Amino acid sequence: MSEFRIHHDVNELLSLLRVHGGEGAEVYIELLQKNRTPYVTTTVSAHSAKVKIAEFSRTPEDFLKKYDELKSKNTRHLDSLVYLLSKLTEDKETLHYLQQNAKERAELAANAATSSSTSFSMPSSTSKMSLQELEELRKQLGSVTASSSAQQPLELTRKILRDKQNKKNSGQPIPVFPSWVYERPALIGDFLIGTSLSTDTTVPIGTLPLASQESMVVEDLLYVLIGVDGRYITAQALVGRQHRAFSLDPNLDLSIKELVTRILPVAASYSAVTRFIEEKSSFEYGQVNHALAAAMRTLIKEYMILITQLEHLQRQGLLSLQKLWFYIQPTMRTLEILASLATSVDKGECMGGSTLSLLHDKTFNYTGDSQAQELCLYLTKAASVPYFEILEKWIYRGIINDPYSEFMVEEHELQKEKIQEDYNDKYWDQRYTVVQQQIPSFLQKMADKILSTGKYLNVVRECGRDVTCPVAKEVIYTLKERAYVEQIEKAYNYASKVLLDFLMEEKELVAHLSRSIKHYFLMDQGDFFVHFMDLTEEELKKPVDDIITTRLEALLELALRMSTANTDPFKDDLKIDLMPHDLITQLLRVLAIETKQEKAIISAEPTELTLSGLEAFSFDYIVKWPLSLIINRKALTRYQMLFRHMFYCKHVERQLCNVWISNKTAKQFSLHSAKWFAGAFTLRQRMLNFVQNIQYYMMFEVMEPTWHILEKNLKLASNIDDVLSHHTSFLDNCLKDCMLTNPELLKIFSKLMSVCVMFTNCMQRFTQSMKLDREMEKLTLEHGTMLGPPTEEERAEEAAKKKLTNKLLAEHADSLHLTSGFEATINKFDSNFSTHLLDLLDKLSVYSTNDCEHSMLNIIYRLDFNGFYTERLEHMSAERSQKAPPRLAVP
Repeated sequence: MSEFRIHHDVNELLSLLRVHGGEGAEVYIELLQKNRTPYVTTTVSAHSAKVKIAEFSRTPEDFLKKYDELKSKNTRHLDSLVYLLSKLTEDKETLHYLQQNAKERAELAANAATSSSTSFSMPSSTSKMSLQELEELRKQLGSVTASSSAQQPLELTRKILRDKQNKKNSGQPIPVFPSWVYERPALIGDFLIGTSLSTDTTVPIGTLPLASQESMVVEDLLYVLIGVDGRYITAQALVGRQHRAFSLDPNLDLSIKELVTRILPVAASYSAVTRFIEEKSSFEYGQVNHALAAAMRTLIKEYMILITQLEHLQRQGLLSLQKLWFYIQPTMRTLEILASLATSVDKGECMGGSTLSLLHDKTFNYTGDSQAQELCLYLTKAASVPYFEILEKWIYRGIINDPYSEFMVEEHELQKEKIQEDYNDKYWDQRYTVVQQQIPSFLQKMADKILSTGKYLNVVRECGRDVTCPVAKEVIYTLKERAYVEQIEKAYNYASKVLLDFLMEEKELVAHLSRSIKHYFLMDQGDFFVHFMDLTEEELKKPVDDIITTRLEALLELALRMSTANTDPFKDDLKIDLMPHDLITQLLRVLAIETKQEKAIISAEPTELTLSGLEAFSFDYIVKWPLSLIINRKALTRYQMLFRHMFYCKHVERQLCNVWISNKTAKQFSLHSAKWFAGAFTLRQRMLNFVQNIQYYMMFEVMEPTWHILEKNLKLASNIDDVLSHHTSFLDNCLKDCMLTNPELLKIFSKLMSVCVMFTNCMQRFTQSMKLDREMEKLTLEHGTMLGPPTEEERAEEAAKKKLTNKLLAEHADSLHLTSGFEATINKFDSNFSTHLLDLLDKLSVYSTNDCEHSMLNIIYRLDFNGFYTERLEHMSAERSQKAPPRLAVP
């Protein structure tokens, strides 16, 4: 389970339990991640857990009844849940909390029920009901409930299933039986309540001799065994999905009645199986249930042949009640198993894969009974044929043909074009998903590979290429799972190789990543960025609303043609993107995805501060299908975050270098108080050292080594999921090591960048105020005038003027310094920069120690190479340890 999934589940649990305040979800998430261990629930552990809960429960009979009911419905993960509940019974504190929570919920539900109007007429509170009246009322309510649930359940169920299937298969309506099939009950081979075999007056059987009673009862039994009421044995009306019960003539001899009672379960089983066959033969219940019903119908035909033979014996007077009991013995076990299966499928409302799971489990449970196991094996093989046909099309061709929603893989209507537009789009994960309840238990271990196999082939098919697995072979049900594993493995290996070769060779995935994505988004192409930043410097200084995108696109095109990027065959896919928010906001929006803060952050108004082109600028990249599976919007967003981070660092470095150039010009003047100017030079150099070392760390200690690992892993990848995993891991590691997954570190870093930018602006304004260049250009006569080269007299006059100008400019600079408090400004810049830098180094030290992010220590080593900040960091660490409260032991 991923960290994000754990986070989501913990938040949901806290919400359900209405836990507010306290330490929050983070504490529980950390505990879960540290203490989770894989555990496989065995039959023994499940049984012991069931016994423990039954002993703990106040109503153990109700618990065991509910457990058996859920077990009969083939409920998934039931034993795991029971084991968890048994563990909860040992935790008194948790139990007390859950009981209190349940009490509060019950009170809220009672209040809601009291406030709502009801249509029941209850007795007045003053009158008391006797126990007899209460029991009678309960029976009446029970009969009303049973009759209402049994009146139109099949018709309603068929309608619900039909509507669901027609909605899924729009344009291809599901075939249905004509209405008269359901309106003529005589067509069903089950009992018709209220009819009798004959209209003749029935002779009281008690008045007949024993031999005659036996003869008439045998005749009645032969009719009852095929779903027709006899004269003295009649079927009772069904209530819900109960087993068929029968009424015997009370005057029947006791010895005969005893033997008849033993035979009647066969008729009850036949009734259950016949009803199941008639019901599941409808198209709405799917192909698997239809195939199972057809297989059962075949067995029932053999049973009917046996009854026909017994009728022949009875007409000849050769069939006694004892002989009937003897002849019916082998069939009794068969019908009992069929009825049990029919009841289980009905109770569990099984369809498709869940029906096969139930049949497979029953087959395994009959391991000691060869006859029963052979029968279940026959039924499972027959029922699995349509399911395996869907499976074969999926794993051999990448096509799903599942009109009745029976298959383990479900298709969703998603557009692959949205991969390039929507960060949250999960085409690869959600276009085809596994439906847990439709996974046959014998294919559970291979479910992920089955899903991936079809997905791989489907991607190639959507690119216009028809693919068929060359090792395709019919899949047949067997108790030996190895047969499935081998066949699915072969199909999986073929599909993996086809898609991987298609992406790597035909679509040139690695070339796109290394020649375009890395060059542009990770700033690997140095000369291109020099050209581009020189060309767009003035344009990007404007507010983002004033920037003309087409002009930037033209300048980008020019920079691409003028640099070595001109050799890139995919350069035309690079585009300009002006983001609506700054990097920190973008990071917070990404981190808030699938959390409670997501809606609040997305719906929040954009920042009031106007973004400059530099703060909003980013690249975008056009990726076509199927490469968009790998380089999707989520991956491109991460690349953009890395690019914006480094691009802004590069901009700050250029600004600091421009200040250095300006300062070189100012050095030739003999300023009287050069102390403050030297401080500005020193601060500029510290800032430049910081920015350059951060860039070096990100590019050469984070991205380059991680990129080499990615390239190595891509060469070893055996399928597209490995490629996705390695690519995502590369981006995650880069973002984490570049401090882009930690908002706290990123905010400190942004403050440092802001201080550097404000400092460069201040220095540029100061340099411009002196107007050194302009005055020197006015005074210089080096190149002469229109009258010719300068004379000696003119040169002497020029030198005197230069000397006077330098003196005046120096005095002007000193007066500017004195009047504007320039020294104080520089000192303030120095103080702010040092404070933020120390804060960053301190936080890096903490994170690298607590979270074992040792790569971040490299930043500290580079910036504090001579131990200049060591003493201050140690002092801050000591203060932090003194302020921290003593840690309590966790029980």
